Amino acid sequence: MTRRRWIADEVSDKQAALIDDHADHLVRVLRARVGQDFDIVTGAVVRRGRIIAIAPTRVEFELLEEVPSARNSEIVLLLSIFKFDRMEWAIEKCTELGVSEILPVIARRTDSHLAAASLKRLERWRKIALQAAEQSRRVSPPQIESPTKLAQAIGQKAGLRIVLDESEHQSQLRDALHSIKDKVVLAIGPEGGWADDETKLFLQAGWFPATLGETILRAETAAIAATVLAVSSRSPLLHERKAGENQV
Repeated sequence: MTRRRWIADEVSDKQAALIDDHADHLVRVLRARVGQDFDIVTGAVVRRGRIIAIAPTRVEFELLEEVPSARNSEIVLLLSIFKFDRMEWAIEKCTELGVSEILPVIARRTDSHLAAASLKRLERWRKIALQAAEQSRRVSPPQIESPTKLAQAIGQKAGLRIVLDESEHQSQLRDALHSIKDKVVLAIGPEGGWADDETKLFLQAGWFPATLGETILRAETAAIAATVLAVSSRSPLLHERKAGENQV
C-alpha cells in the first residue's frame, strides 16, 4: 500500500514534525496513531517517518531510510488573476500535475476588485498548493509568488516562454512544446483574454505565441490543458518513442 506523504514543518537531525493545522488534519481527520509510517519530505529528500508522539497541534516522527522520489518539472505558470474559486481550482490541479512555480499576474482585464484582494489570498493559495503537493506525492509544492503587474512579470523568466493567445491561429502549443527538456514558462490570460497592447508586449519581449485550438477555453481550463501538454512533452517515455520512430 502506498504511504501518504507529508511535507515536514520542522526537521532536526533524525526527527521531523507537523504542527498546527497540518498536524490537526493528521490527528483529527486521519486519526493517526503512534507507530504509523508515512513518507516525510525533509527539504529535497523524502524519508520514511514513523510517528513517535502525537498532540492536538503537533505530530512528531522518527526519520528512517530515504525513499526514492521523482523531481518536479520545471514548468512555470504566469497565471492571470481571475475569479478566486476557479483560480484556486486551477492552482490545485496544476500543482497535482507538476508545475514548479506559479506567478499570479494582474492583467489589463483582471477585475479591479480581484486585483485589490489578491495579496490577501496569497497564503490561501500556498496552503492549497501544499495540500495538493502532499496528495499527489510531490517532493515540494510549487513556489507561488506575490501578485505582480504583467509588465514586471514578462521579463523575469528564462527558458522557453510561450503566451497562450486566442488570436493565434497557426502555432499549436503541442508543436511549440515538441520534445522540450528545459524550463518552460506558460502565460495564461484572464477572462476576456489579453488586451492588444499586452500581446504586443509579449512579442516585443521575445515570447512565442501559441494556441490550444479553435475553441475558447475558460482560464482555468486553459491552464490545466497547457500544463498537461507541457508535462507530457517532458515525459521520458514520450522521448523514447519519438527516438524509436526516427530510427525506423
